[in-house]
Amino acid sequence: MLDIQQYQQHVSQAAAYIREALPPGMPAPAIGIILGTGLGRLADVIEAEQTLPYGAIPHFPTSTVESHDGRLLIGHLDGVPVLAMQGRFHLYEGYSAHDITFPVRVMGLLGINTLLISNAAGGMNTHFRRGDLMLITDHINLQGINPLEGPNVEAWGPRFPDMSEPYDPALRALTKQKALDHGIRLQEGVYLAVLGPNMETKAEYRFLRQIGADVVGMSTIPEVLVARHMNLRVMAMSVITDECFPDALDPVSLDDVLAAAGEAEPKLTTLTRAVVSDVGTSVAA
Repeated sequence: MLDIQQYQQHVSQAAAYIREALPPGMPAPAIGIILGTGLGRLADVIEAEQTLPYGAIPHFPTSTVESHDGRLLIGHLDGVPVLAMQGRFHLYEGYSAHDITFPVRVMGLLGINTLLISNAAGGMNTHFRRGDLMLITDHINLQGINPLEGPNVEAWGPRFPDMSEPYDPALRALTKQKALDHGIRLQEGVYLAVLGPNMETKAEYRFLRQIGADVVGMSTIPEVLVARHMNLRVMAMSVITDECFPDALDPVSLDDVLAAAGEAEPKLTTLTRAVVSDVGTSVAA
């Protein structure tokens, strides 16, 4: 059973540590960014004024996946203050749902109001191709967990948060418009999360597609649940790293996933920068 009072204390201690690390005169960022598998190079265009290894932040989990750098960047993206997680945590690493969403709780306590998330996912919709970007419109949680289970902290959010629109409609409309402006092909669809770490069988892909999923991955949904519990606006995009068509299924390796993510990353970076710039301008106004 989760000791919720201790958990609250740990979140507060981590937030206080990060708050102390903010550069003098820098306002607390209103935008948080989570960079997924193979998508950490967006960090290269963030003007980081402070870089905190996860291991240095009190009570923070640490990344065990080689494609996740495990650093929190505090700085500016095109002049907009941001907090960016270069690497996330997964249930398949042995962490609990509360562990992997700990950073979202911390960012919420630090005052962000918008969370932008990216991930790598397998494409099951036959209209999708390797290297496409997909704007997440909804999700299906088959991970068997919920980070909101256990005692509720009323200061963080309600016992029964509404999930009719987990992905903010205005942010989705903005992202679609920015994709048009930059000539980027942007798919839309439903993200489904499983526990992992193995890829799915042909029969599993058929089943997941039949229940309404367009892509499948191993992350994101717990973070979204916690973000919405804290009333944060959420926008999330998937990079389609492999084509999961049961009748033409090829083996896939981590190297394949990373290569596809790397090829798609410039598009993801362009879109994220455009959204951050627009959201940051509206926040400043």
